[in-house]
Amino acid sequence: MNAPSDRDLILQARRGEAEAFGELVTRYQTSVFNVCYRILHERGEAEDLAQEAFIRAYDRIHIFDIEREFGPWIRRVAANLCLNHLESQKVTTEIDDERDADSAQLPEAVQEVSERSEQIRSALASLPANYRIIVELRHYQEMSYDEIANELNIPLSDVKSHLFRARKLLAEKLHAPD
Repeated sequence: MNAPSDRDLILQARRGEAEAFGELVTRYQTSVFNVCYRILHERGEAEDLAQEAFIRAYDRIHIFDIEREFGPWIRRVAANLCLNHLESQKVTTEIDDERDADSAQLPEAVQEVSERSEQIRSALASLPANYRIIVELRHYQEMSYDEIANELNIPLSDVKSHLFRARKLLAEKLHAPD
């Protein structure tokens, strides 16, 4: 027996079948959390806002356009919640300088990779939220420029210019002398 499509699950959820919406949550919880985490860089907040995205989706399931894809829509809901959260909190991301005491015992090559990954995460976290979301959708969700423009409801030219500027800022931050 084939698994039900997202469309079938949405229709079942509209009829009050809670298990159907639960299946949608199961299918998309990881990708929704990943969107939130990459924008917020804080696990607890990402979990809270991912949960909030599904609550909002559940509240709006009766008005959801059944012709749309559920996955990109729920990820956009999550991204918008995160961006609104950042705006309302006027969050300034600080780089966490704490190092695991065991990191000094790692082989040198592994430690270099770990440090570079941390530099990239920090550089991404320091980008303005509107650039960070474009990088997230393009490089982590592997969406096309057109899909990003549609999801964020912005012109294609803005997607391209934001991505160009984000990459330029990242390059500057990653190549800046210590």
